[in-house]
Formats: sequence, structure tokens, C-alpha cells
Amino acid sequence: MSESGSPKIDADRPSTSQAGVKMPENAAVAPTAAADNATRQADMIDLLAKEAEELRKKLDLERQKLNDIPIQQAAERLDPLQNLGIKQRRILKGHAGKVLCMDWSTDKRHIVSSSQDGKVIVWDGFTTNKEHALTMPTTWVMACAYSPSSQMIACGGLDNKCSVVPLSFEDDILQKKRSVATHTSYMSCCMFLRSDNLLLTGSGDSTCAIWDVESGQMIQNFHGHTGDVFAVDVPKQDTGNIFISAGADKHTLVWDIRSGQCVQSFEGHEADINTVRFHPNGDAFATGSDDASCRLFDLRADRQVCVYEKESILFPVNGVDFSLSGRILFAGYGDYRVGVWDSLKVVRHSVLYGHENRISCLRTSPDGTAICSASWDCTIRIWA
Repeated sequence: MSESGSPKIDADRPSTSQAGVKMPENAAVAPTAAADNATRQADMIDLLAKEAEELRKKLDLERQKLNDIPIQQAAERLDPLQNLGIKQRRILKGHAGKVLCMDWSTDKRHIVSSSQDGKVIVWDGFTTNKEHALTMPTTWVMACAYSPSSQMIACGGLDNKCSVVPLSFEDDILQKKRSVATHTSYMSCCMFLRSDNLLLTGSGDSTCAIWDVESGQMIQNFHGHTGDVFAVDVPKQDTGNIFISAGADKHTLVWDIRSGQCVQSFEGHEADINTVRFHPNGDAFATGSDDASCRLFDLRADRQVCVYEKESILFPVNGVDFSLSGRILFAGYGDYRVGVWDSLKVVRHSVLYGHENRISCLRTSPDGTAICSASWDCTIRIWA
């Protein structure tokens, strides 16, 4: 304390007024530079967005030039389809839950199916006998597929895995089951590529992947969808390097297997795409959607070619496939029916009745002599 009793003031210490008088010259510059930088970036993003929109418009104009006449007009001179006489020939009963997926063997006789009851069953389509019945570690086995050699099957679902099971009557095949693929969400679809050693999967994690069956290693990953992937397919003459995938983002993407890149993107549906199948010639594909329509897209024209819909159809399309020639498009609906469409004249030719609940999957046999439909009514039906 000073003699006067007041606190002692440090003479060397600057007063508050002096301390705040002079600011460093660059103190105010930094925030200004950051703000300018942010403004420039925003301007650049706006510019790129406008440029992208201009390019989109130019692409649409180019597509319109290729859209010379509708497919119905091009097919005017064709004779209409005659009476096909397709009837229900076999009913496969054995599942205790909704059948979610099925696939034909290349021997044109055997069928594999998977169900909400956690079972995978291998059937003889002629005799309707069950040759193998596997209990999986999860219910909702959402995907199953036969290998090209018919020596093994792949299946998976809510366990996020795709397992491979070799088929044999000598051994307990469940003991030989191997987990090949693992996604971070449910496995929605699977199929073999070209050989028994390459497996293509699609998942609720918005990705597709190709796996080496022998080692279980991922060979290629495909990122591009912004929603769950529900369906994948490869051309029937699988000599190229592409496959297609579709799902909840309403887009169908064409992928280059070698690079992992999306090379084409198709839109048009107004709701989730549940199913996708290549046309037999490999240059086009059909899709089925929750918007109650099927659509045909052409890879060469890079656009939608036609829509298969009727005002009276209000239910989702869960399965589509072509006849061997591609002239007929079969579609399985949520109203328990199979629609038979003339793919060129774009008219519904007939309807197949028999199922008692929604159809979940539909496939044409490898030789084109029959179609098979799986349903939530716990049955699989063969039509020919």
C-alpha cells in the first residue's frame, strides 16, 4: 500500500486505454480474407451448377433427336401376339413364410427359393420334390441364386452376409456353408458372374460389390446409389464388362466391372425400383417399380423407350423378365397377378391368375419354355 493508503500502481504496466489503442495490422485482415474465399467458393459452385444444368439440357436435346418415332409406331406392321395358352403347371409348397426370391438352375429343371421363414429350398421343378432344405441363421432370406455350373447356391438377407453352399447328396451341405460377402446393411440381391468363383451382391448400404468366392475377398466395390439397392442383373450373353443395379433412389445405374465406375444413369420412375432385367439382346433392360409401371430403357439411345402401365393397375411391380425372344415382358404385381405384355406394341396381352398374395419375384426359365413366380402366399408356381 502507498503512504496515502491507495493501492500501488505498477508504472511499467500500460494502462487499459494504452493496451487497446493499437491493434496488429493483420488482425482484421484474416476474417475478411476468409469471407472473400467463402464467397468465391459459393460463386464457383453456383457457376458449376448452372453449367451442369446447361449440359443436362443439351443432353436432353440430343436424346430427343434420337427419339424419332415411338416403339409402338415402329411395331405397327407386326402381327399381334396370338393366344399363348400359358397355364399354371406346378405348385411348389413347403415354405412356412413369405417366399422372397427364387432362381432357375441352368439345367432348366431345378429351382432354388428363399423365404421369410429362414429356409432355403432346392426343388425339382418337374416332380415338385424338395431336394435340399437349409435353415439359415436369420429370417428374411431375401436373396438366392444358382451358380452357372448348378453345383452351388448363394443366399443371404438380414444377416448382412451372402453365403455359398455346395450342393451334394453325400455330405451335410450345411457343414460346408461358407460366408463369402459381408455388407454393412442387409443383402438384397445376389447373382454369379460368368463362373462359380465370382459373386455380385447388392445391399441396403447403397453399394454393390463383386467377391471372390474362393477367398471371400472383395474384388471391386461400386458406390453411386443414394438409397438401398434392390436389384442387379447382367446381360444373358455375359461376355461384356457391365452390369446394372437399381433401387430406392429411383435410378438404374450401368457399371463398368473393370473400373468400378458408373458409365450410364437412367431415370423416369416415380418410386422405388424393385426389379431390373436385361433384354435378351443385351442392349436394353426393363424395370419394375412401386409406381405400378414397368419401363424399357435402351443403352444405345441412352434413354427410356416406353412405359408399360394401365390406369387400372395400382400395385407395385416386384418382378419382371422377358421371353426368350424379348417380344413378351412378364411382370409380377402386388395384386397377386402376372401381367403378360407385348413389349413392342406396348399392350397387355393377358393376365395369369393363381397366387393368393403379392408376387415377390419372377423369372423365365433358361430355355424360355416356362416362367416361375414366387409369392408371399408361401408358394412358388411354374407357368408354361
